[in-house]
Amino acid sequence: MDSSEHPYSQLSPSKVLDAVESLGYKTDARIFALNSYENRVYQIGLQDAGSIIVKFYRPQRWTRQQILEEHEFTWDLAELEIPVVPPIKFASEETLLQFEGFEFSVFTQILGRPPELDNLDNLLVMGRFLARIHLVGVTKNFLHRPTLSIEDFAISSREFLLANDFIPKDLTPAYDSLTKDLIDKVSGIFESHDSVQNIRIHGDCHPGNVLWKDDTPNFVDFDDTLSGPAIQDLWMMLSGDRNQKQAQLLELVEGYNEFYDFKVAELGIIEALRTLRQIRYSAWLARRWQDPAFPMSFPWFNTERYWAEHILELREQLAILDEAPLQLVGF
Repeated sequence: MDSSEHPYSQLSPSKVLDAVESLGYKTDARIFALNSYENRVYQIGLQDAGSIIVKFYRPQRWTRQQILEEHEFTWDLAELEIPVVPPIKFASEETLLQFEGFEFSVFTQILGRPPELDNLDNLLVMGRFLARIHLVGVTKNFLHRPTLSIEDFAISSREFLLANDFIPKDLTPAYDSLTKDLIDKVSGIFESHDSVQNIRIHGDCHPGNVLWKDDTPNFVDFDDTLSGPAIQDLWMMLSGDRNQKQAQLLELVEGYNEFYDFKVAELGIIEALRTLRQIRYSAWLARRWQDPAFPMSFPWFNTERYWAEHILELREQLAILDEAPLQLVGF
């Protein structure tokens, strides 16, 4: 696909402003593109008061039902005063708007900084709020959102990359064999943890999707919300070597257990989940490569060096899958 044919090529700044003004807002023509690649997200200045955030959903990624289910979940959380940023409701409680072929939503702007997760006290707070999210998440099931699965995250990702010649020919046999071994091992881990419960979760709860303000984490961007194990929202808060992760985990779980029972058995699937994310990330970049924003933002992708380093990373991950999981001493 030529970049001029990409759907987002039709989303000009004037169209963005027209969409916002169609809702009755009076803009001051200030428009600032935020760091979002899957969708297009803008900070729009208003004449009478500050700014708003406007999110244009990637065409044909989610169905309308799936987006509305995302919105419903965030409003379930917000109504219980859990610090999330739900879409603004307009006439007839509408949160998903349409304008000239695009679906979009409007959000209140939240100013904050990235969470300082090397501060263990902050992890204690994070644990409390993630537990509150999961306490709501378990009360009902998604009907339209996806469920975290090996098929979706790894198998289809692997098949896409191999079928579309993204990987250099001299590295393809290594990637083919290695990812097959990883998927087999991850499948075995999931089978041995088949009692793990899938609930409604954030789904992409990395530190970049948390804004810290007034000693409170504000959770944003529920675009990848799905049904999955609770630990998926927790493990990305851990970093460093094993001893550092152990210390961080203790604080996170101490806060978490104040509101929701942490499932110790889920520690055994952390590295399996990390493996799925690693495989899926490369396929995500490849699937979006015709979007002109991606080559500009990820110029290092799809080079010989990238694939060689990715394969090395996956080899290291294969060895990590054989290591003992993190433990909760004293729990």
